[in-house]
This record gives sequence, C-alpha cells and structure tokens, in this order.
Amino acid sequence: MRTKLLLFIAIFAMALGMQAKKYPQIKFEKTTVDFGTFSMDDPIQKCTFKFKNIGDAKLVITAVHASCGCTVADYPKDFIAPGASGEITVTYDGSNKMPGRFKKNIQVFSNCKEDMARLFIQGDMTDVPVNKKTEKEKK
Repeated sequence: MRTKLLLFIAIFAMALGMQAKKYPQIKFEKTTVDFGTFSMDDPIQKCTFKFKNIGDAKLVITAVHASCGCTVADYPKDFIAPGASGEITVTYDGSNKMPGRFKKNIQVFSNCKEDMARLFIQGDMTDVPVNKKTEKEKK
C-alpha cells in the first residue's frame, strides 16, 4: 500500500512538472526592409517593423542592439499582452558614411522562448551628383 502511495505521489509530481510553461512569441510582419537607392543628400532613412505577440504570456522586449552606431532603434518598453501588437522604429543615418550598398542587422532581445530575433535593413546610398557638389562648393 505504501509503495502504491509513493508511486502515485511521484507520478503526480512529474505531471505537475510537465505542465507547459506559457511563453510569449513575437511574430514580425517582415524581418527585412530595403530602403532601395537614396542619395547622400538625404542620408537619414527610417522604417517600422510591426510585430504581434502570438504567444500565451506577456511579451517584454528587454533590449534592441544594432550592428553599427549609424543605426538606432526605438522599441516599446511596456508589456505587450497576448494578441496585442507593437512597433520597432529603426533609423539609419548615412551621414559621414561612404556611398555604396549596406546591410545592417538589429538584434531584438525578449522574454520569448527563443530570446533573440534578428531584423535587417539594407539599401544603396549613392554619391551626391557632380552638379550638386559644385553648387554646394559655390556657397
């Protein structure tokens, strides 16, 4: 009788331990934004990454890091409830950068089961046209 009781308690304890922990889950509408071609005359580009918490618990974005100091992200600091949406705004500043193609990554850290997601921005910044350079030099 005592053995059956211990066996029952052990099985009950294992069943409690096996309960699925509820996690938030972040789902982005898109993970890459291409700014296309833009001029050094207009070096600041912005975009918004929209997401939804499709998980079962509150989502908290703990940090967002960009691969370069020329890229800054603004993100929600409050909880995002299950089923709710949010946005991360990313600003790329190509001032004092060489013209050409670029691709930057943004790491989003959260309390999700997979604690990091990656976002990407890319584009092609072209040099200022020669006739605009000479106009600037005249001033």
